[in-house]
Amino acid sequence: MRLGLALLAGAALVAASGCDEANRPPLPITAAEVNAAAIIAADQRPGVWLSHGRTYSEQRYSPLKQVTAKNVTSLGIAWSGTLDTDRGMEATPIVVDGVLYITSAWSVAYAYDAKTGQRLWEFNPKVDRSRGVLACCDVVNRGVALWEGMIYLGAIDGRLIALDAKTGEKKWEQVTVDQLQPYTITGAPRVVKGKVIIGNSGAEHGVRGYISAFDAKTGEMAWRFYMTPNPDKQPDNAASDKFFAEIGNASWGDNGEWTETGGGGTAWDGMAYDPDLDLLYVGVGNGSPWNQPLRDPSGKDNLLLSSILAVKPDTGEYVWHYQTTPGDSWAYTATQPIILADLKLGGETKKVLMQAPKNGFFYVLDRASGKLISADKYQDNINWASSVDLATGRPVEAATARYDEPQMQIPGPLGAHSWHPMAFSPDTGLVYIPAQTLPSVYAEMENFQFRPGAWNTGTDFTAAALPTETAARLAALAAAKGQLVAWDPVAGKPKWTHDYPNPWNGGVLATAGGLVFQGALDGKFRAFDAATGEPVWEADTGYPALSGPVSYEIDGEQYVAVTAGWGTALPLLGVTGVRDGALQMASPAMGKIVVFKIGGTAVLETDAPFPPDPTPLADDFGSLAMIEHGRELFFNTCVFCHGDNARSSDIVPDLRWSQVSAAKDTFAEVVLDGKYASTGMASFAKILSPDDVESIRAYIINRANEDAAAAPP
Repeated sequence: MRLGLALLAGAALVAASGCDEANRPPLPITAAEVNAAAIIAADQRPGVWLSHGRTYSEQRYSPLKQVTAKNVTSLGIAWSGTLDTDRGMEATPIVVDGVLYITSAWSVAYAYDAKTGQRLWEFNPKVDRSRGVLACCDVVNRGVALWEGMIYLGAIDGRLIALDAKTGEKKWEQVTVDQLQPYTITGAPRVVKGKVIIGNSGAEHGVRGYISAFDAKTGEMAWRFYMTPNPDKQPDNAASDKFFAEIGNASWGDNGEWTETGGGGTAWDGMAYDPDLDLLYVGVGNGSPWNQPLRDPSGKDNLLLSSILAVKPDTGEYVWHYQTTPGDSWAYTATQPIILADLKLGGETKKVLMQAPKNGFFYVLDRASGKLISADKYQDNINWASSVDLATGRPVEAATARYDEPQMQIPGPLGAHSWHPMAFSPDTGLVYIPAQTLPSVYAEMENFQFRPGAWNTGTDFTAAALPTETAARLAALAAAKGQLVAWDPVAGKPKWTHDYPNPWNGGVLATAGGLVFQGALDGKFRAFDAATGEPVWEADTGYPALSGPVSYEIDGEQYVAVTAGWGTALPLLGVTGVRDGALQMASPAMGKIVVFKIGGTAVLETDAPFPPDPTPLADDFGSLAMIEHGRELFFNTCVFCHGDNARSSDIVPDLRWSQVSAAKDTFAEVVLDGKYASTGMASFAKILSPDDVESIRAYIINRANEDAAAAPP
């Protein structure tokens, strides 16, 4: 009897303890206390955002639920801060101990009081801005990592920098790349088991991709894993040596442009970590050149391009890989965000890895073994492949996919989903994907020659040029669209979708309040009912809010934060979509961090647009052959920053209306002599002759006169 009473008493104490624990406020945490245990136990402190995807699983799900569909209409701006540059904003904030850490373009880091918006410190790494020309898709940065009182930043010039979280003072830095090569860093680092993991980008220019791990305290490199073979297929004294000796080298031929370019395979964004399996997952990028017959005439799979790689974080030891696009020829990267979750499949709960890479298929893998579980189209208009063979794991390609002749394909190189973060809600079991339709014409480049420092895709961008006639151009743009897809990874189909008139919409946040937040290219920030997709709220952020939103709590109030600004790949080309039958063009404006809360009353100050005077500054000149030569050079050298058909945003100069284009000598000073290298416009003297430059100018002036003549009064 006494034993029974004792057991009952013990059970009561346990129950009472559990109730106390459930009702106890979350334990406070300082930046100095952020470590593996803190990130693994992130749900015990729902009011902070300690890692890039909030947890190592990168689900981007906030357990906060003060803001719901019933009161979300009361959200207003709590505060906003200016981020001092008019280029692209892609960073996810980190929030702890009442401080919000964020980055802007050119790799500048900031700390703000997360409640008031007071700026606490700023760190400018002062990168050589002439390297901006090497940045594929704007000079962006996706954020910092936090570990034991230190902030870690990847700078666009290839440095990994450690800062004191309290003061912003630099503690150490390491150059992680050969700075004589066209490497850049745009991705956010991750810290796993005391090691800072960082990749790089630059495959379009011709580099060999890898990830590296550095000691978080000292900056000493612990290991490196290459994603493509040594051009001589010899060991690198790296963690990847065993993989390439046993598996990787055989998937590449012995000649082709890859031996000069490095083959690509840069790991520039997606990562996740499973502490139970002790596996680090890394998404790998496209080949260099894109066009496989030029890159590797053998036609082999070219591992580890467009793959998901699992390694041991202590040593970089290879565990498994899965290649989403074997022998990639379209820039269909697998660098997109990676999410880890436990799903009930076939009557049992499985530990899975999920990704929606550029190629348009949603993959569910067993994250212990890399075995494919399912792969389904998350955009129904994908035409490069009909399906993925579940037995082999390989896509069933369309007969014309490899563009022996020019082909219009969906998706194009910007993908059916790009870098924009997706989210998973354990409440609904849905993955929320910022998807898009962006078709492109792929065509093989004749007489390809590798040009160091230039784009080396091996595809002819003149074939993908939109027509200059206004009606035809608008029709082509109308084919593009965006979607927020609520994807059921168990059923392999969407639960609901929300359509946007424009592609390139923002990252996603899911919350326990039953909401999904997403910014869009139209400058609006919206909330949707997570279960039904019903839009329940929107606010004006002034500029596109494309980065990953986060949510945090201070003094019992829930906040939602996102960055906004012009820039990144599509807006950099000048187009923000078609509205009321007219092209919408971006205007330069300083980026913002915008923070909302229930009852917020702050007013967002934005810059007024100032479109240029669309008056040609010179008359047409040059023969038709000269103008056509300039067009070809423009589309394969200049289009990536200065816009399709020379129509650009004013984020970088619209050359049609720029005084720079008016005179031969002035144009040559900029393009050949590097007059504006300090703003990101480096010299192109190594790849363009004076005659080439004058042909480009002839094309630009011709375009200015065409558009001026076609414009309404």
